[in-house]
Amino acid sequence: MSEHIDTPGGVRAGEELELEPLCAYLREHIDEIPEHAEVIVEQFHRGHSNLTYLVRAAGHEYVLRRPPFGSKVKSAHDMGREYRVLEKLHAVYPLAPAPLLHCSDTSVLGAEFYVMRRLRGIILRKDLPPGLSLSPAEVRSLHQNLIGELVKLHGLDYRGIGLGDLGKPEGYVQRQVQGWTKRYAASKTDGIPSVPLLAEWLDSHQPKACAPTLIHNDYKLDNVVLDPADPTRIVGVLDWEMSTVGDPLMDLGTSLSYWVEASDSDVFQLTRWGPTTLPGSLTRQQILDLYAEQSGRDVGDAVFYYAFGLFKTAVVLQQIYYRYKQGLTQDERFAQLIHGVRVLADRGVEAVEAGHV
Repeated sequence: MSEHIDTPGGVRAGEELELEPLCAYLREHIDEIPEHAEVIVEQFHRGHSNLTYLVRAAGHEYVLRRPPFGSKVKSAHDMGREYRVLEKLHAVYPLAPAPLLHCSDTSVLGAEFYVMRRLRGIILRKDLPPGLSLSPAEVRSLHQNLIGELVKLHGLDYRGIGLGDLGKPEGYVQRQVQGWTKRYAASKTDGIPSVPLLAEWLDSHQPKACAPTLIHNDYKLDNVVLDPADPTRIVGVLDWEMSTVGDPLMDLGTSLSYWVEASDSDVFQLTRWGPTTLPGSLTRQQILDLYAEQSGRDVGDAVFYYAFGLFKTAVVLQQIYYRYKQGLTQDERFAQLIHGVRVLADRGVEAVEAGHV
Protein backbone atom coordinates (compact mmCIF):
# COMPACT_ATOMS: atom_id res chain seq x y z
CA MET A 1 0.00 0.00 0.00
CA SER A 2 2.96 2.29 -0.52
CA GLU A 3 0.89 4.30 -3.04
CA HIS A 4 -1.22 5.55 -0.13
CA ILE A 5 1.70 7.02 1.83
CA ASP A 6 1.16 10.71 2.55
CA THR A 7 3.03 12.78 -0.04
CA PRO A 8 3.86 16.49 -0.31
CA GLY A 9 3.46 18.87 -3.23
CA GLY A 10 4.90 22.15 -4.38
CA VAL A 11 5.33 25.00 -1.94
CA ARG A 12 2.33 27.36 -1.85
CA ALA A 13 2.76 30.95 -3.00
CA GLY A 14 3.61 33.18 -0.07
CA GLU A 15 4.90 30.27 2.03
CA GLU A 16 8.26 29.75 0.31
CA LEU A 17 11.36 29.21 2.44
CA GLU A 18 14.65 31.00 1.87
CA LEU A 19 16.57 28.03 0.51
CA GLU A 20 20.12 29.38 0.62
CA PRO A 21 20.28 30.14 4.36
CA LEU A 22 18.21 27.05 5.15
CA CYS A 23 20.51 24.73 3.21
CA ALA A 24 23.58 26.24 4.84
CA TYR A 25 22.07 25.83 8.29
CA LEU A 26 21.03 22.22 7.72
CA ARG A 27 24.42 21.23 6.33
CA GLU A 28 26.10 22.82 9.34
CA HIS A 29 23.91 21.21 11.99
CA ILE A 30 22.97 17.78 10.61
CA ASP A 31 26.10 15.67 10.22
CA GLU A 32 24.57 13.21 7.76
CA ILE A 33 24.04 15.99 5.19
CA PRO A 34 27.28 16.52 3.23
CA GLU A 35 28.54 20.04 2.63
CA HIS A 36 27.52 20.22 -1.03
CA ALA A 37 24.44 17.98 -0.91
CA GLU A 38 21.42 19.12 -2.86
CA VAL A 39 18.49 20.05 -0.60
CA ILE A 40 14.95 19.77 -2.00
CA VAL A 41 11.98 21.31 -0.19
CA GLU A 42 8.30 20.45 -0.73
CA GLN A 43 5.23 21.19 1.38
CA PHE A 44 2.54 19.14 3.04
CA HIS A 45 -0.63 21.07 2.22
CA ARG A 46 -3.24 19.64 4.56
CA GLY A 47 -2.51 21.37 7.87
CA HIS A 48 -4.31 24.51 9.03
CA SER A 49 -1.86 25.75 11.65
CA ASN A 50 1.92 25.42 11.71
CA LEU A 51 3.41 24.97 8.24
CA THR A 52 4.98 21.62 7.44
CA TYR A 53 7.61 20.96 4.78
CA LEU A 54 9.37 17.84 3.53
CA VAL A 55 13.12 18.30 3.19
CA ARG A 56 15.13 15.77 1.16
CA ALA A 57 18.93 15.69 1.29
CA ALA A 58 21.55 12.99 0.67
CA GLY A 59 18.98 10.20 0.63
CA HIS A 60 17.42 11.29 3.93
CA GLU A 61 13.95 12.71 4.56
CA TYR A 62 13.17 15.30 7.21
CA VAL A 63 10.13 17.32 8.20
CA LEU A 64 10.50 21.03 8.95
CA ARG A 65 7.89 22.88 10.99
CA ARG A 66 7.56 26.66 11.24
CA PRO A 67 4.79 29.09 12.27
CA PRO A 68 2.35 30.35 9.63
CA PHE A 69 3.33 33.58 7.93
CA GLY A 70 1.59 36.57 9.46
CA SER A 71 0.42 34.84 12.64
CA LYS A 72 0.24 37.04 15.75
CA VAL A 73 -0.60 34.16 18.14
CA LYS A 74 2.93 33.34 19.25
CA SER A 75 1.87 31.06 22.10
CA ALA A 76 0.16 28.74 19.61
CA HIS A 77 3.26 28.47 17.43
CA ASP A 78 6.11 28.01 19.93
CA MET A 79 8.63 25.95 17.98
CA GLY A 80 11.02 25.62 20.91
CA ARG A 81 8.30 24.25 23.14
CA GLU A 82 7.10 21.75 20.53
CA TYR A 83 10.69 20.61 19.95
CA ARG A 84 11.29 20.15 23.67
CA VAL A 85 8.16 18.02 24.03
CA LEU A 86 9.34 15.70 21.26
CA GLU A 87 12.87 15.64 22.63
CA LYS A 88 11.62 14.31 25.98
CA LEU A 89 8.75 12.24 24.66
CA HIS A 90 10.27 10.27 21.77
CA ALA A 91 12.48 8.17 24.04
CA VAL A 92 9.52 6.74 25.98
CA TYR A 93 6.76 7.11 23.39
CA PRO A 94 8.35 6.24 20.01
CA LEU A 95 5.15 7.10 18.14
CA ALA A 96 6.21 10.73 18.63
CA PRO A 97 8.61 11.80 15.83
CA ALA A 98 12.35 11.98 16.54
CA PRO A 99 13.44 15.65 16.66
CA LEU A 100 16.83 16.62 15.23
CA LEU A 101 17.32 20.34 15.68
CA HIS A 102 15.66 23.55 16.79
CA CYS A 103 16.64 26.90 15.29
CA SER A 104 15.83 30.01 17.30
CA ASP A 105 17.82 32.26 14.94
CA THR A 106 15.06 34.05 13.04
CA SER A 107 17.53 35.37 10.46
CA VAL A 108 17.57 31.94 8.80
CA LEU A 109 13.88 31.68 7.84
CA GLY A 110 12.31 34.75 9.42
CA ALA A 111 10.90 32.65 12.26
CA GLU A 112 11.90 29.87 14.61
CA PHE A 113 11.66 26.35 13.22
CA TYR A 114 12.58 22.80 14.04
CA VAL A 115 13.43 19.69 12.06
CA MET A 116 12.51 16.07 12.79
CA ARG A 117 12.83 12.77 11.01
CA ARG A 118 9.99 11.91 8.69
CA LEU A 119 7.53 9.20 9.70
CA ARG A 120 6.47 7.49 6.48
CA GLY A 121 2.99 6.03 6.40
CA ILE A 122 -0.66 6.54 5.58
CA ILE A 123 -2.52 9.57 6.91
CA LEU A 124 -6.28 9.40 6.55
CA ARG A 125 -8.13 12.58 5.67
CA LYS A 126 -11.86 13.06 5.36
CA ASP A 127 -12.30 9.94 3.22
CA LEU A 128 -10.21 6.89 2.46
CA PRO A 129 -7.79 7.50 -0.42
CA PRO A 130 -8.74 5.95 -3.77
CA GLY A 131 -7.86 2.27 -3.87
CA LEU A 132 -7.76 1.80 -0.10
CA SER A 133 -10.63 -0.08 1.49
CA LEU A 134 -11.17 -1.21 5.07
CA SER A 135 -13.61 -3.86 6.18
CA PRO A 136 -15.99 -3.07 9.06
CA ALA A 137 -13.76 -5.17 11.33
CA GLU A 138 -10.68 -3.23 10.23
CA VAL A 139 -12.41 0.11 10.75
CA ARG A 140 -13.43 -0.94 14.24
CA SER A 141 -9.89 -2.14 15.00
CA LEU A 142 -8.41 1.15 13.78
CA HIS A 143 -10.76 3.18 15.94
CA GLN A 144 -10.07 0.98 18.96
CA ASN A 145 -6.33 1.37 18.42
CA LEU A 146 -6.75 5.13 18.15
CA ILE A 147 -8.36 5.30 21.58
CA GLY A 148 -5.91 2.75 22.98
CA GLU A 149 -2.99 4.99 22.05
CA LEU A 150 -4.67 7.97 23.67
CA VAL A 151 -5.04 5.96 26.87
CA LYS A 152 -1.32 5.03 26.68
CA LEU A 153 -0.36 8.66 26.25
CA HIS A 154 -2.45 9.66 29.26
CA GLY A 155 -0.77 6.92 31.28
CA LEU A 156 2.79 8.22 30.81
CA ASP A 157 4.75 9.51 33.80
CA TYR A 158 5.13 13.04 32.49
CA ARG A 159 7.20 14.11 35.49
CA GLY A 160 9.54 11.15 35.10
CA ILE A 161 10.34 12.02 31.49
CA GLY A 162 11.12 15.64 32.30
CA LEU A 163 7.86 17.35 31.31
CA GLY A 164 6.63 18.18 34.80
CA ASP A 165 6.90 21.90 34.10
CA LEU A 166 5.20 21.76 30.69
CA GLY A 167 1.87 23.11 31.91
CA LYS A 168 -0.03 24.38 34.94
CA PRO A 169 -2.59 21.67 35.69
CA GLU A 170 -4.19 23.47 38.63
CA GLY A 171 -7.14 25.46 37.31
CA TYR A 172 -6.54 24.08 33.81
CA VAL A 173 -10.19 23.73 32.81
CA GLN A 174 -11.12 27.22 33.96
CA ARG A 175 -8.15 28.79 32.16
CA GLN A 176 -9.01 26.93 28.98
CA VAL A 177 -12.63 28.08 28.98
CA GLN A 178 -11.67 31.67 29.69
CA GLY A 179 -8.69 31.63 27.34
CA TRP A 180 -10.57 30.30 24.32
CA THR A 181 -13.42 32.72 25.01
CA LYS A 182 -10.93 35.61 24.89
CA ARG A 183 -9.34 34.24 21.73
CA TYR A 184 -12.71 34.20 20.05
CA ALA A 185 -13.39 37.80 21.05
CA ALA A 186 -10.00 38.85 19.66
CA SER A 187 -10.64 37.19 16.28
CA LYS A 188 -14.40 37.65 15.90
CA THR A 189 -15.60 38.60 12.43
CA ASP A 190 -19.26 37.54 12.23
CA GLY A 191 -22.15 37.48 14.68
CA ILE A 192 -22.79 33.82 15.60
CA PRO A 193 -25.17 33.64 18.60
CA SER A 194 -24.32 30.04 19.54
CA VAL A 195 -20.69 30.91 20.27
CA PRO A 196 -21.31 33.20 23.29
CA LEU A 197 -24.15 30.92 24.41
CA LEU A 198 -21.80 27.95 24.50
CA ALA A 199 -19.05 29.97 26.17
CA GLU A 200 -21.42 31.07 28.95
CA TRP A 201 -22.63 27.50 29.54
CA LEU A 202 -19.08 26.16 29.73
CA ASP A 203 -18.10 28.87 32.19
CA SER A 204 -20.93 27.94 34.56
CA HIS A 205 -20.77 24.12 34.28
CA GLN A 206 -17.12 23.28 34.90
CA PRO A 207 -16.65 19.81 36.38
CA LYS A 208 -14.34 18.77 39.19
CA ALA A 209 -10.79 18.51 37.93
CA CYS A 210 -9.44 15.13 36.83
CA ALA A 211 -5.89 14.10 37.84
CA PRO A 212 -3.55 15.73 35.28
CA THR A 213 -1.68 13.86 32.56
CA LEU A 214 0.28 14.69 29.46
CA ILE A 215 -2.29 15.57 26.79
CA HIS A 216 -1.97 16.01 23.03
CA ASN A 217 -4.84 18.50 22.59
CA ASP A 218 -5.46 17.78 18.90
CA TYR A 219 -5.71 14.01 18.80
CA LYS A 220 -7.60 12.81 15.72
CA LEU A 221 -7.31 10.44 12.80
CA ASP A 222 -5.44 12.81 10.49
CA ASN A 223 -2.82 13.40 13.17
CA VAL A 224 -1.78 9.76 13.32
CA VAL A 225 0.39 7.83 10.85
CA LEU A 226 -0.68 4.31 9.87
CA ASP A 227 1.40 1.31 8.84
CA PRO A 228 1.08 0.87 5.03
CA ALA A 229 1.20 -2.91 5.53
CA ASP A 230 -1.59 -2.78 8.14
CA PRO A 231 -3.62 0.46 8.10
CA THR A 232 -5.25 -0.43 11.41
CA ARG A 233 -1.87 -0.09 13.19
CA ILE A 234 -0.69 3.33 14.35
CA VAL A 235 3.03 3.97 13.86
CA GLY A 236 3.17 7.68 14.61
CA VAL A 237 1.39 10.60 16.28
CA LEU A 238 1.94 14.07 14.80
CA ASP A 239 1.28 17.75 15.61
CA TRP A 240 2.30 18.22 19.24
CA GLU A 241 2.09 22.01 19.11
CA MET A 242 -0.76 22.24 21.64
CA SER A 243 0.39 19.45 23.97
CA THR A 244 0.55 20.26 27.66
CA VAL A 245 -0.14 18.85 31.11
CA GLY A 246 -3.80 19.07 32.03
CA ASP A 247 -7.11 17.28 32.38
CA PRO A 248 -7.03 14.18 30.11
CA LEU A 249 -10.78 14.37 29.59
CA MET A 250 -10.29 17.72 27.87
CA ASP A 251 -8.11 15.81 25.42
CA LEU A 252 -10.80 13.18 24.97
CA GLY A 253 -13.43 15.89 24.48
CA THR A 254 -11.40 17.44 21.68
CA SER A 255 -11.14 14.04 19.98
CA LEU A 256 -14.88 13.56 20.30
CA SER A 257 -15.51 16.97 18.74
CA TYR A 258 -13.93 15.69 15.52
CA TRP A 259 -15.99 12.50 15.55
CA VAL A 260 -18.96 12.69 13.18
CA GLU A 261 -21.31 9.70 13.11
CA ALA A 262 -23.26 8.40 10.12
CA SER A 263 -26.53 9.33 11.88
CA ASP A 264 -25.54 12.96 12.49
CA SER A 265 -27.27 15.77 10.62
CA ASP A 266 -26.28 16.63 7.07
CA VAL A 267 -24.91 19.99 8.11
CA PHE A 268 -22.72 18.45 10.84
CA GLN A 269 -21.44 15.95 8.27
CA LEU A 270 -19.73 18.91 6.61
CA THR A 271 -17.34 19.15 9.58
CA ARG A 272 -16.13 15.55 9.33
CA TRP A 273 -12.34 15.37 9.63
CA GLY A 274 -11.80 11.67 8.99
CA PRO A 275 -13.43 8.38 8.00
CA THR A 276 -15.63 8.04 11.09
CA THR A 277 -18.87 7.14 9.31
CA LEU A 278 -17.73 3.94 7.57
CA PRO A 279 -19.40 0.61 8.44
CA GLY A 280 -17.77 -0.63 11.63
CA SER A 281 -17.10 2.86 12.99
CA LEU A 282 -17.35 3.43 16.71
CA THR A 283 -19.91 5.91 17.96
CA ARG A 284 -18.98 8.73 20.33
CA GLN A 285 -20.62 6.83 23.18
CA GLN A 286 -18.64 3.69 22.34
CA ILE A 287 -15.46 5.77 22.35
CA LEU A 288 -16.36 7.07 25.80
CA ASP A 289 -17.09 3.57 27.06
CA LEU A 290 -13.84 2.20 25.65
CA TYR A 291 -11.78 5.03 27.10
CA ALA A 292 -13.42 4.65 30.51
CA GLU A 293 -12.83 0.89 30.49
CA GLN A 294 -9.16 1.12 29.51
CA SER A 295 -8.22 4.19 31.56
CA GLY A 296 -10.36 3.62 34.64
CA ARG A 297 -11.45 7.27 34.56
CA ASP A 298 -14.97 8.49 35.25
CA VAL A 299 -16.42 10.04 32.08
CA GLY A 300 -19.71 11.13 33.64
CA ASP A 301 -19.15 14.77 32.66
CA ALA A 302 -18.63 13.86 29.01
CA VAL A 303 -21.11 16.45 27.71
CA PHE A 304 -19.02 19.27 29.16
CA TYR A 305 -15.81 17.94 27.63
CA TYR A 306 -17.46 17.30 24.27
CA ALA A 307 -19.04 20.75 24.23
CA PHE A 308 -15.72 22.32 25.13
CA GLY A 309 -14.00 20.39 22.32
CA LEU A 310 -16.53 21.73 19.83
CA PHE A 311 -16.12 25.26 21.19
CA LYS A 312 -12.32 25.15 21.07
CA THR A 313 -12.28 23.75 17.55
CA ALA A 314 -14.72 26.46 16.46
CA VAL A 315 -12.42 29.13 17.87
CA VAL A 316 -9.38 27.61 16.16
CA LEU A 317 -11.23 27.85 12.85
CA GLN A 318 -12.26 31.41 13.69
CA GLN A 319 -8.63 32.40 14.31
CA ILE A 320 -7.55 30.94 10.98
CA TYR A 321 -10.47 32.61 9.19
CA TYR A 322 -9.52 35.91 10.84
CA ARG A 323 -6.00 35.65 9.41
CA TYR A 324 -7.52 35.04 5.98
CA LYS A 325 -9.89 38.00 6.28
CA GLN A 326 -6.99 40.22 7.34
CA GLY A 327 -5.04 39.20 4.26
CA LEU A 328 -2.32 37.50 6.30
CA THR A 329 -2.69 34.28 4.30
CA GLN A 330 -3.77 33.69 0.71
CA ASP A 331 -4.81 30.07 1.27
CA GLU A 332 -8.28 29.90 -0.30
CA ARG A 333 -9.18 26.82 1.78
CA PHE A 334 -9.66 29.20 4.68
CA ALA A 335 -12.41 31.23 3.00
CA GLN A 336 -15.12 28.75 4.03
CA LEU A 337 -13.99 28.17 7.62
CA ILE A 338 -16.52 30.63 9.07
CA HIS A 339 -19.26 28.15 8.19
CA GLY A 340 -17.45 25.54 10.26
CA VAL A 341 -17.36 27.92 13.22
CA ARG A 342 -21.14 28.24 13.08
CA VAL A 343 -21.82 24.52 12.64
CA LEU A 344 -19.53 23.46 15.49
CA ALA A 345 -20.92 26.03 17.93
CA ASP A 346 -24.48 25.11 17.00
CA ARG A 347 -23.67 21.45 17.57
CA GLY A 348 -22.22 22.30 20.99
CA VAL A 349 -25.45 24.01 22.04
CA GLU A 350 -27.45 21.02 20.74
CA ALA A 351 -25.35 18.59 22.79
CA VAL A 352 -25.76 20.66 25.94
CA GLU A 353 -29.52 20.86 25.48
CA ALA A 354 -29.80 17.13 24.70
CA GLY A 355 -27.54 16.13 27.59
CA HIS A 356 -25.48 13.57 25.65
CA VAL A 357 -22.62 13.38 23.15
